[in-house]
Amino acid sequence: MTPAAESPHATVVGHGSVVSVSRDDRHRFSKPAAGSIRLRAGFGVEGDVHAGATTQHRYLLKKDPTRPNLTQVHLIPAELFDDLRSAGFTVAAGELGENVTTRGLSLRTLPLGTRLHLGAGAIVEVTGLRSPCSLINGYQKGLMKTLIGTDAAGQVVRKAGIMGIVVASGTVLPGDTVRVELPAGGPRPLGVV
Repeated sequence: MTPAAESPHATVVGHGSVVSVSRDDRHRFSKPAAGSIRLRAGFGVEGDVHAGATTQHRYLLKKDPTRPNLTQVHLIPAELFDDLRSAGFTVAAGELGENVTTRGLSLRTLPLGTRLHLGAGAIVEVTGLRSPCSLINGYQKGLMKTLIGTDAAGQVVRKAGIMGIVVASGTVLPGDTVRVELPAGGPRPLGVV
């Protein structure tokens, strides 16, 4: 893991806000909203089933239980829910299993290694895109097809949020600001984690 201090070569590019925070201590599709969540460096969201230094995702756990946990925190922009509503779906914060719902940030366009400063002290480093699984169709029929599409160039576009690791501990509450710090060097696109 990288140190929590900001890189002198990094660029702060924008601000957004936290709309909602969620956690669940069991493997269920949706996560209930919470008044706050505590992020712990190298671990994830306290009290959440996906927290840990090694992977806790059921599918990845079967493949390699020693794999580093690059999916400690799941973030989704609230704007996705607005788009889904226009397509006939009703989805609220936490219902797609995310820990943090944001507004005002284009999360999936952020480069690998971007740091999101949440609230007073928590920092999450972006590790990749979430690839939605077929359980989404069990939640709402046809939703998966809406969350994975293609752009004008024929490239796959995944809209189910991003994943990250906690590099600085802190408490996150709805209404907190999110400050975006780009990594030093050239941008590296997000892959699926």
